[in-house]
Amino acid sequence: MAKIYSHKDLEVYKLAYKLAMEIFEFSKSFPKEEKYSLTDQIRRSSRSAAVNLPEAWRKRKYPKHFVSKITDSEGEASETQSWLEFSKDCGYISEEISQRLDKEYDKLLGMLVNMRNNPGKWTL
Repeated sequence: MAKIYSHKDLEVYKLAYKLAMEIFEFSKSFPKEEKYSLTDQIRRSSRSAAVNLPEAWRKRKYPKHFVSKITDSEGEASETQSWLEFSKDCGYISEEISQRLDKEYDKLLGMLVNMRNNPGKWTL
């Protein structure tokens, strides 16, 4: 395992960030009437899943705070999965994209659950 110097070195962060950027790109094509609902919500939750990780990393000195921020990230990732389902059912993304991203979020959630359940591996 490579040495971890910052949150940017965490595979979980890299995945969450990549997914948030992918969602940002395809959500540009959502209808204008979705701007203040679906578009904003899916962007917010996907980004929040990613940005809770640097907070968790900086709070790893305090295991309970670390777990709390990981749990927040987990909740946001799950919310993003729901917004992806709405996006598919509204016809804004294909079944193929929806299934692929759902699997990627399942992978992300698995990583987060592992961190939440084993904070001693991550905290100081």
